[in-house]
Amino acid sequence: MHLTLLDLSIIGLYLASTIVIGLVLKRQASKNLDSYFLGGKTLPWYMLSLSNASGMFDISGTILLVTWLFVYGLKSIWIPWAWPVFNQVFLMVFLSLWLRRSNVLTGAEWIRTRFGDDLGGRLSHGVIVVFALIGVIGFLVYGFVGIGKFMEIFIPWEVIAPYVPFDVAPERVPQLYGIVFTSIATFYVMLGGMLSIVWADLLQFTIMTVSAVVIAVIAMTQVSPEALQAALPSGWANPFFSWNLDMDWGSKIPQVLAKIESDGFGLFGALVMMYFFKGILISAAGPAPNYDMQKILATKSPREAAKMSGFVSVVLMPIRYLMVAGFAVLALVFYKELDLTVAGNASALDFENILPAAIKQFVPVGFLGLILAGLLAAFMSTFASTVNSAPAYLVNDIYKRYINPEAPAKRLVRMSYVVSIAVVALSTVIGFYVTQVNSIMQWIVSGLYGGYTVSNVLKWYWWRFNGMGYFWGMISGILAAFIMPVVVGVMFPNISPAIAPLYSFPLIIVVSGISAVLGSIYTEQESPERLKDFYLKVRPWGFWGPVHDLVEAEHPGFTANPNFKRDMGNIALGIVLQTSLVALPIFFVIKDFSGTAITAVIAGVTSLILWKTWFNKLCDWPEEEISQESGN
Repeated sequence: MHLTLLDLSIIGLYLASTIVIGLVLKRQASKNLDSYFLGGKTLPWYMLSLSNASGMFDISGTILLVTWLFVYGLKSIWIPWAWPVFNQVFLMVFLSLWLRRSNVLTGAEWIRTRFGDDLGGRLSHGVIVVFALIGVIGFLVYGFVGIGKFMEIFIPWEVIAPYVPFDVAPERVPQLYGIVFTSIATFYVMLGGMLSIVWADLLQFTIMTVSAVVIAVIAMTQVSPEALQAALPSGWANPFFSWNLDMDWGSKIPQVLAKIESDGFGLFGALVMMYFFKGILISAAGPAPNYDMQKILATKSPREAAKMSGFVSVVLMPIRYLMVAGFAVLALVFYKELDLTVAGNASALDFENILPAAIKQFVPVGFLGLILAGLLAAFMSTFASTVNSAPAYLVNDIYKRYINPEAPAKRLVRMSYVVSIAVVALSTVIGFYVTQVNSIMQWIVSGLYGGYTVSNVLKWYWWRFNGMGYFWGMISGILAAFIMPVVVGVMFPNISPAIAPLYSFPLIIVVSGISAVLGSIYTEQESPERLKDFYLKVRPWGFWGPVHDLVEAEHPGFTANPNFKRDMGNIALGIVLQTSLVALPIFFVIKDFSGTAITAVIAGVTSLILWKTWFNKLCDWPEEEISQESGN
């Protein structure tokens, strides 16, 4: 099936609306950097939450989720722990509160709140800017590759070629489509900043919600339980697992066995344990300096920041997995009707083409345009939010701080336009040399974030950690993220290159951890005034005893943050709730109604408990909660 005039009209209307949003909000967004990057901190928390959810509903990630559910069944609900998905739980429970209390513009500016402006503070500030830019470019490449592969299926080059005044090699067609759609996304975010992102995201999430429901309905009406059961290997519908995957694809679709081997997911129990360990560490470090952090800083208050983060999983998971489950079910039952061959190699199969191939095969005219508009919206939301975070660091944290501190607001906004175009151009060039979506994501979440983890855990919880320790931990971690996957690949040639960054994660943690601790111990501690100021403003729990004593001596009656045990309990409940919201729509779409009921009860009970132990306890400052509990 190819796009009809109706489908093209729906897509064109969506693309035009995003451009109009950017043009309409340009004047309001360009008042100053606070308006451009944070929307002036005037946006309601639920709008920012829907925007954040829309940004996480990316097309490249959806391609992976459909592929994983197709191949690994209900066991695939554990694989996204690698990203890690439950960082939203840590943010919801306490980290959004701590971060928003700083009242800064970017994550790099937050580093100054912790480490000040001495040599260690400046080096820490510089290295987090470098990390942020590497992360931004990595995610832009990830989106660029995903959208190109996706659109190539629906817009055959032979249809477009007569209208293009140059020749394009077949292997370069996805890159051309990537350039077109990234250019549109860059245009509207460049003009309207955070305001245009949020308003466009509301439109996008609405489209994606309708699209997800449509796909789920199509799957449930076209596939009977008997037909699905006949297509599934044993163990597919069971979310629980042993040490090995133990799923017999050989009698169903033998080619899937090669996919599992290339993914390196054979020892599934060991894989999930590593994902959980890595996810806990990365989540405890707080948000990386990307669009997620910018949405937290854009909220009106710490309390609203926590609500914003908590609401993301509630709206994102059920909607996204309705779509994922619908496409996976259709692909499983009608697998032989899908075209998964790699261009130029009829004998090779690319399972990352399951999503676009299923859309092409099963979605009717009219709805096809809606689905494509929804997935384009998902791509553009993620891409636009990521683009917006890059100039926040280069313009606010480099140009304004070191080069031209007195620059007027209009010049800073124009500089942001230039930076946005530059980072998109660089990511496009890199995207020409990358072909697999999964390989990019594995390097970002396992390699690059491994280098980020230790320093950013210690900065919250250990008073003796200083700017020099942060710098050495980060710089060694970033270098290890580039080197260690190569070393692991050489030492263990049987390991899939796609999974090598995951196996290198412990090595990266050790290297960056030793550098961070030694860098702190063998240099001077932060000044008492700096530590007291941070402790008073952010109010973390952790190993802050000496600083607490100093603060208490100056402020009799001052109380430490008492919520560690409750926060840990809420994190456990939050992970259970989030995972149940992933499994619930899958059970529903495959018509396993007993599994649906059990999962719904788990989600309901954990929600009620969290309502009492988390939501009703939310306060901007710990003193407010203590005052409430004492009745004052």
